[in-house]
Amino acid sequence: MRIEVNNVSVKFKNRYALKDITFTINENKIYGLLGRNGAGKTTLLSLLASFREPSSGSISIEGEDPFENAKLMQHVNFVFNKDYKDETDNLKNTLENVNRYRPYFDFDYANHLIQRFKLPMDKPLKQFSKGMQSAVSVTIGLASRAPITIFDEAYNGMDAPTREIFYQELLEDQSEHPRIIIMSTHLVSEMDYLFDEVLIVNIGELVLQEEYESLVTKGASITGPAEDVDSFVQSMNQLNTKQLGNTKSVMIYGELSDAERKAAQAKGLEVGPISLQELFIHLTEGEE
Repeated sequence: MRIEVNNVSVKFKNRYALKDITFTINENKIYGLLGRNGAGKTTLLSLLASFREPSSGSISIEGEDPFENAKLMQHVNFVFNKDYKDETDNLKNTLENVNRYRPYFDFDYANHLIQRFKLPMDKPLKQFSKGMQSAVSVTIGLASRAPITIFDEAYNGMDAPTREIFYQELLEDQSEHPRIIIMSTHLVSEMDYLFDEVLIVNIGELVLQEEYESLVTKGASITGPAEDVDSFVQSMNQLNTKQLGNTKSVMIYGELSDAERKAAQAKGLEVGPISLQELFIHLTEGEE
């Protein structure tokens, strides 16, 4: 499926939640949507899920406007951090209801996920812990196998082992049933290996859209004797510095040329990769 977002803005009174955003998604990949609190991630995802209309600009999915398009919305599933505190139905009934309106829903796979997450089938959802409720939302999202599946901070409340199960299942099911998966997250360092492509939003604007492997080559860590490291990086864009004794490590933003890499090696300096989290922090500096 093809998603096109053209010059989209969303304005609330005198404030822009999104401003003139343009991008295209048309491959079956896992896309990481990154941004600090208030950056506009959820607003953007709610547009794709047809929860609201943009103030200006246009959105199309497969060439059609998704807003109030019931046929098209069968192909989009927006999974968010839902509170089930008033839900008296049990999990079995909930999944049966989902199965009625999700054309790609796989009940066998849902049962597999329920076993992995250790969820009770007959207990009312309102009695589930926060982590178990998140696991319910994730189960519905994965088992629905919508061609466009959106996870907006859906892991909230899960402990680390449960999140790891989610990540494993996500990768395995994406391999067997490829679709567009968009994941909004704050856990950049924990989840970066999941992403094929990254979009970063900062204060309502799209900072970049780039393949993960390409993005993380746009910086490097330089490690070695402090004096030699300082000399080598003095004219470079420095993101972060760490030092232990006389050993110093500096993360720089910008691709190193072959000549620069050879010069670093000649000085006995170690050149390593930079993390997506470091790049994310640098590219969204100044946002609160």
